Amino acid sequence: MNTILITGAGRGLGYELARQYAADGWRVIGTVRSAQAKLPAGVERQIVDVSDRKQIAALASALRGMALDVLFCNAGISGKRGMALGSFDYDSWEEVLRVNLLGAAAVTEALLPNILAGERKLIAMMSSRLGSIAEASGMTLPYATSKAALNMLVKGLAATLASKGVIVAALSPGWVRTDMGGATAPLAPEASVAGLRKVIGGLRAADSGKFLSHDGSPIPW
Repeated sequence: MNTILITGAGRGLGYELARQYAADGWRVIGTVRSAQAKLPAGVERQIVDVSDRKQIAALASALRGMALDVLFCNAGISGKRGMALGSFDYDSWEEVLRVNLLGAAAVTEALLPNILAGERKLIAMMSSRLGSIAEASGMTLPYATSKAALNMLVKGLAATLASKGVIVAALSPGWVRTDMGGATAPLAPEASVAGLRKVIGGLRAADSGKFLSHDGSPIPW
């Protein structure tokens, strides 16, 4: 049985990822910040705030010796709404970076032994097209900078872990109807996740370090 760990599995795309993988027969471990958070049927719960290093260490201890085929660093926040030049909330911006960037780095570092023990040895990072420097519009700068930095983390990890056979990829889900994406987004969570799963299923060593959309198309850095 294949095993995947998904951070931020209690809502939005993380919930749908957990639901679809569990329905497909995978062993799914989902991290949530609260014991009251809802998870799909069959998903194993781990309480982890990815900005809390002690909780991440406890997760690594709880999973010691378990092989992970896929680690999907999905947990993320958008930060305070409406932040722009002249009205930046730097406390909120720092929180976005702690969760979206440093949380993904810390979880990956803590669970690397589990990933190396897996058959697929694959790390997926939930990025966003807003993290593309080439396409930057100046909108949502705090969130966009966190995803641009996450993309650099992906490139660096891909290079560092290539000799160990680990594949690392940055994935964009598209503009999806979630709490973060809003009700007017054109893409349903089910369709976005189905696309992401297809991309993940097709990743090979030559794809490590790439930035890909949910439909498999490359996104400029």
